[in-house]
Amino acid sequence: MTNLNEITEFKTSPELIEKLYEHSILKNYHAGEVILNENANIRSIPIVTKGSVKVIRTEEDGREILLYYIKAGESCIMSFLGGIHQETSKVKAEVEEDAEILFLPMNKVTLFIKEYPQWLDYIFRLYHKRFEELLIIINEIAFKKVDERLLSLLEKKADLTKSKTILVTHEQLANELGTARVVVSRLLKQLEENKQLQLGRNKIILL
Repeated sequence: MTNLNEITEFKTSPELIEKLYEHSILKNYHAGEVILNENANIRSIPIVTKGSVKVIRTEEDGREILLYYIKAGESCIMSFLGGIHQETSKVKAEVEEDAEILFLPMNKVTLFIKEYPQWLDYIFRLYHKRFEELLIIINEIAFKKVDERLLSLLEKKADLTKSKTILVTHEQLANELGTARVVVSRLLKQLEENKQLQLGRNKIILL
């Protein structure tokens, strides 16, 4: 669990931390649960205190692609921007591993911007980080082969959970990469033959 006192921008403002807990709603979720759907109204922004959430973009034909992960201590900048401009969500947010999340109402989000410089610093830092992550995604899609993107995704998941054993299906990986399951299965088999990973039932072990 991440104590909000550990967040760099909040260390100098105990009052802000107190207000965040006072005005937010704390909820617990299991892996696979959706906390925000595309086209949904944004009434609050999530601040993850435990676990992680993945943010996904879905195309009209049903294909999905992973944009970024929200780790403990972070929030969703897409929710923040959409809520500020009173727009519906452009992404889907799904729990990657069991999570504890604070939901801060949008009226408090905007009020805190005016009252606490540390809150604005926090939002800007997240915006910068997400922008860099999206640039990486664009670069991978444009210049990397699917097998490289697949291995990169597996490494991100391993880093997220601090474990070389990744509990995931081929279908889930295909959705996050925006490709077909048969493609992912074939590439995973090749990576296993190259001794880069070991395949199990609904799990992958990086070697």
